[in-house]
Amino acid sequence: MRLLAGALSPVVRAAFTHAQNPVPLREGVDWAAKLSLPVQLSAEVTHDALGLPGMWICPPECDESKVILFFHGGGYIAGSPQTHKRLASRLAQLAHRPVYLPAYRLAPEHPLPAAFEDALAVWEVLVAAGYRPKDISIGGDSAGGGLGLTLLAELCQRGTPPAGAFGWSPFTDLTLSSPSFETNAERDHFFPPERARDLTAMILGESSPTDPHVSPIFAQFPNCPPVLLQASDCEILRDDSVRLAEHLRAQGAEVTLSLTKDAPHVWQMFDGFFPEARQAIAETAEFLRALN
Repeated sequence: MRLLAGALSPVVRAAFTHAQNPVPLREGVDWAAKLSLPVQLSAEVTHDALGLPGMWICPPECDESKVILFFHGGGYIAGSPQTHKRLASRLAQLAHRPVYLPAYRLAPEHPLPAAFEDALAVWEVLVAAGYRPKDISIGGDSAGGGLGLTLLAELCQRGTPPAGAFGWSPFTDLTLSSPSFETNAERDHFFPPERARDLTAMILGESSPTDPHVSPIFAQFPNCPPVLLQASDCEILRDDSVRLAEHLRAQGAEVTLSLTKDAPHVWQMFDGFFPEARQAIAETAEFLRALN
């Protein structure tokens, strides 16, 4: 894992340093997705399920009475169900339940809170399809992890929380106030922190970075269900998870915080290349199975 991440680091950091618009970043995420998860998974994939753009991924012999609502990462400017299909399929396989992987609107064409509005709409469609809130678990990676946690806060405030939630290296504070933006500035394998404000300017539109609909670190989580947060100890987003865990525990939530040493951002995408990725996905699957 350390060798691979170290080899990729100069290329990826250079790409983020020099990119001036989302097009090359979107192409980079698409390219990375093609390299990830080299093993073909056995799962039924249905496109545009529930009448919404997205994918329904159903592994053999799964419990179809439960569902995982998974939001893809990509900094709110890149990524799609297609880039995360294999990762979501692996989670579905290990958790023994289907995953719904929705497409949501991306910035800068559709700045925040457009993604949150789409996430809420997907939740409402799942409930209308017959799933009870306690039959649905929500989560995602990076920006998708932040999006899932933002949806979690909204549902807790409405009194209809899901069974639980997880975040893989989630982006939870768009004010960029986490200390790890400085302490891990040189250690992060992929992201140069000096470009972070360019990203937030691109994705926020008229929204304030302290708006709880875009930064769950500022949200309230009454009667919150269990939450699993995974992050690398050396990524700039480490403290987005550490601080959110403290924030949730202060409100009475049961939180599992798992920090992996020297891992790249969203190392789960490298399942099939090194064991730490499979371990993280398996930990998430075990967490989800224990919810209901």
